Amino acid sequence: MDKRLFVLAVLLGAAVPALLAQSPVHKVEKIEPVAVVGCLQESAPGTWMLVNASDPLPSSANAPSDKELAALPRSGTQQFQLVGATAVFNLPAHRDQSVVVKGLPLKGAKVGQLNVTSVSMVAAACPTASSPK
Repeated sequence: MDKRLFVLAVLLGAAVPALLAQSPVHKVEKIEPVAVVGCLQESAPGTWMLVNASDPLPSSANAPSDKELAALPRSGTQQFQLVGATAVFNLPAHRDQSVVVKGLPLKGAKVGQLNVTSVSMVAAACPTASSPK
């Protein structure tokens, strides 16, 4: 091996780890899944909203257990746009139903957004304004 090439390889071998050690480390914020109950509506073609929704509660990403479902509030005053793999969950089949949506809350949007991980029916119809919550 050429001596100059050898010296360059040694210098790079020492410099790269030193440069990496000086790079700023960005702290990654962990986003926890939540569960929200509300009325599923299509506000525009392909745009799904959860309206009259409960406040988000800490949860898992999986479909709710019977015990968890019983403990969730049935409605609220929140509104969330559902994003992500919404086609996977056949949302048209749940239009105007009360559902529990689990997902990851997205920050920085004007309207609350949930990246959906699970959709389960709570009731075949959304509660009316005069219904008890």
